[in-house]
Amino acid sequence: MLAVLQNLAMSLKQKINGFGSFYMKNFCPKLVEVLRKGYDKDKFRRDTLAGMTVAVVSIPLAMALAIASGVTPAQGLYTAIVAGFFIALLGGSKYQIGGPTGAFVVVIFNVIKNYGPEGLTMTMLVAGIILIIAGLLRLGTYIKYIPYPVVTGFTAGIGALLISTQVKDLLGLKIENVPAEFLPKWESYLANLNSFSAASLVISLLSLSAILYMQIKKPKLPAYLVCVTGATLLVAVFGLNIDTIGNKFGGVPHFLPMPKMPDISVNLLLKVLPSGLTIAFLAGVESLLSATVVDGMSGDNHNSNAELVAEGAANIFCMFFAGVPATGAIARTAANFKARAYSPVSGIMQSVFLLLFMLLLAPAAKYIPLACLSAVLVLIGWNMMGLGKIFKLLQGPRGDRYTLVVTLLLTVLVDLNTAISVGFIMASIIFMHRMSKEIEIETDEKALEYKGGGRDLSQVLHEQGVISLRFSGPLFFGDALDVTRFLQKIKAEPKIIIIRMGYVPLVDISGANALVSFIDRIKKKHGAKIILSNIKKQPRRMLHEAFLQNGLTWHDISTASTFENALKIT
Repeated sequence: MLAVLQNLAMSLKQKINGFGSFYMKNFCPKLVEVLRKGYDKDKFRRDTLAGMTVAVVSIPLAMALAIASGVTPAQGLYTAIVAGFFIALLGGSKYQIGGPTGAFVVVIFNVIKNYGPEGLTMTMLVAGIILIIAGLLRLGTYIKYIPYPVVTGFTAGIGALLISTQVKDLLGLKIENVPAEFLPKWESYLANLNSFSAASLVISLLSLSAILYMQIKKPKLPAYLVCVTGATLLVAVFGLNIDTIGNKFGGVPHFLPMPKMPDISVNLLLKVLPSGLTIAFLAGVESLLSATVVDGMSGDNHNSNAELVAEGAANIFCMFFAGVPATGAIARTAANFKARAYSPVSGIMQSVFLLLFMLLLAPAAKYIPLACLSAVLVLIGWNMMGLGKIFKLLQGPRGDRYTLVVTLLLTVLVDLNTAISVGFIMASIIFMHRMSKEIEIETDEKALEYKGGGRDLSQVLHEQGVISLRFSGPLFFGDALDVTRFLQKIKAEPKIIIIRMGYVPLVDISGANALVSFIDRIKKKHGAKIILSNIKKQPRRMLHEAFLQNGLTWHDISTASTFENALKIT
């Protein structure tokens, strides 16, 4: 019995070691790679200064994004601390900075409105699990296949929605309940314009002007933090009658809350599943886009699957600390690299400095005016809209224009799930339509472009009962019907058919069946000999499977490496 237990223990240990080896090979965090190469005081000093710089940028953004999402500013700071730590610890990018972003604002707001804080907790659990599974299944490499017009459309739509949520605090409007839908929201704003607050309007205009001035004239200054600090001093010194974090949320706590295990409700989990999928999708897209952008700046290469696992883990840990969904943030990640960060330690240090801010400066946060934070969010939303990108796409192909416009409008007027689904389907159909136009089939009169024996070679082949067909382009379901119709129009009774496939990179089962049906019909009707010339590896494999399904084998078909060899076979 003891020997059996020892063998089981040994076997289990080997499996655990094997899994650990597999994980480190495919999902090794960038931090581990960096530490293996050596890490010293100078590199730590660089990471510390970069982490401090990014923390300065993150403080106002974290609080502003949290308020826009319908939660307390403290929850934004919790998210920046916890998510920033775990994304740096486990992530696949050297410079990635994690935290709350504008992409989640609308989704979080709707989840809290419909299902409350418990619904948000379940949503984060769903999103975290999906991201971890996607990473472990190594699906990170497939994120790149999301069409650019779809990404641009829903990002611009989210930016427009983010701006629309800030008008109330930006102008200090006295509205008890602002409608959630885009058009009714603006109707409510217009109906209550006369209730604006002069103090809020002044703070908003000063904040917008100050941020824009610093971004243009003094780009090295932390514009958002300088603006928030200045506005806070104005409110504290002059005692302005204006909405602040203090009179709206009661200030900011001094420390992280104790981690709390949520009550798991299967019924609630199923209700928030679509929102969890949306957050997982947005987190995956934005984090990998951020990692790709900083790779272009640094020359490094991120591990996309490790990044997805880290994003999932970060969202689950944020759930325990009353945080909100998080992902890699492009602007903060770029700022981290520009601050000369060396490794993911800078992301960890950012979390340390944010925690110190809560410990030492939390009392001052209660004077921060909401109008100033709304100005920050309006500029974030404006940058997300990317009007320059939209303008360039609108000048492009018609299909891309339609996809962009439909995705943007559905994001603003319906919901994000519908926008992404419809946009992706539209882009896929348009792509398939374009590919279907790429297939060309030429008969020997066009395909044979050289002379043979002083006479036109096509005439020689006709006299010998030979037909030559040249296929160019992918042969797939999008063009299978057109190919079938063309082949059915061939009324000749050839002895030999040479099918030239050197320019066919891809064949799917529909295209293969169209070609095999033609071959089968010709062989049965005329007893013709079929020669496939210069067929590539993937089309050969697909045609082989189609031959077997139709009772044919490669023995029934001749193959040649070139057209000239096919002529010799005849």
